[in-house]
Amino acid sequence: MISGISEKNRTLLDNLARNWEKPFSIQDASKLLHQPEKRVRIILAYLTRKGWLSRIKQGLYIVVPLGTTNPQEYKEHPWIVANRVFAPCYIGGWSAAEYWKFTDQIFNSVVVITSRKLKNTNIKIQGTDYVIKCINKKYFKNQKSVWFENVKIFISDPLQTIADILDTPYIGGGIRHVADIIQEYFNSTYVNDDQLYKYIEQKNNKTIYKRLGFLIDTMGISAENLKTICKQNISKGYSLLDPRVKVQGVFNSKWNLRINVRIR
Repeated sequence: MISGISEKNRTLLDNLARNWEKPFSIQDASKLLHQPEKRVRIILAYLTRKGWLSRIKQGLYIVVPLGTTNPQEYKEHPWIVANRVFAPCYIGGWSAAEYWKFTDQIFNSVVVITSRKLKNTNIKIQGTDYVIKCINKKYFKNQKSVWFENVKIFISDPLQTIADILDTPYIGGGIRHVADIIQEYFNSTYVNDDQLYKYIEQKNNKTIYKRLGFLIDTMGISAENLKTICKQNISKGYSLLDPRVKVQGVFNSKWNLRINVRIR
């Protein structure tokens, strides 16, 4: 059970809860409470021990909802955590593919695309693994906003999701899973060849055309116009179908790809 709390600390906690429904930092609390950070750090640590706050990571807290059975194990929604910890960012890759129903596969980790420069691109917070891809902010385009518990979260729109995973197959779960996602995309109501071409063009990576054209060809997808566009835009030289898999396999001269992964 959550321990009792003094009137002074209850007032302080109410103030935090009203102004910071979602993750807040020591600096945020210091400004709100008009107290020095050193003092606030002690207060927040005390309230966390008593079960009124939950620490997401060092220096970042959330108010535990009343009635929580086990406050020490209370966790914030992973997308809300990502939105606070890795901002500016958006949810992408296989996580976005799940949201747009391009895959039934359940992933235990969350893909986050951020413009922040991070040394570690695999981070665990509150038991959730985050797979991070760092990009230049100029490529932050074509996101949709969705709401989770009154928090606005950005996620790659369906077409940007496809462009992203063709550019970087590992954030789509590897090229085999990317192929499955591509198949579902072409069976969906989101199909828009002209718009997808524009999104791919923005990525400035000719290998995307190679991978997409090859997948359309190999899986017998009815998208002749898009396949023609891909063929017209491929670059010279051979690229790997999946850059994170061992360099092996046959060379496909039609798409200038080395097929190092067999596609079903």
